[in-house]
Amino acid sequence: MSKTYESVGNLKVGSFVIIDGEPCRVVDISKAKTGKHGSAKATVTAVGLFSKSKKVLVAPVDSQVEVPIVEKRIGRIIADLGDKFQVMDVETFDIFEVSKDTIDETIRDKLTTDQEVEYWLVLNTRLIVRPR
Repeated sequence: MSKTYESVGNLKVGSFVIIDGEPCRVVDISKAKTGKHGSAKATVTAVGLFSKSKKVLVAPVDSQVEVPIVEKRIGRIIADLGDKFQVMDVETFDIFEVSKDTIDETIRDKLTTDQEVEYWLVLNTRLIVRPR
């Protein structure tokens, strides 16, 4: 299983959360105190790891949310296939493809064949994060 559960009150800026089925990185959290109509609420603002879109979650601080398990690994780019990179994991020697659309533009321009990269395995999807 590639996700776990955490209460909204325990989330921190920089941590990960799943909003609308997409893994996101938390960029801002604001909490409202308890009122006469219930528990304290938190507004979590996050950016999607794959779509780069802004997402907002408003929930009580004691409610449970899904948190993705992010595995950070090292790979080597072995081929440039036009719209994808073919990458080999340096530990397991698994070969897989990563779409260039999911890679940040500033990083994508620096990537070349036979270069080591750090990639994340999030919800059975691989994402190249940075060159090494």
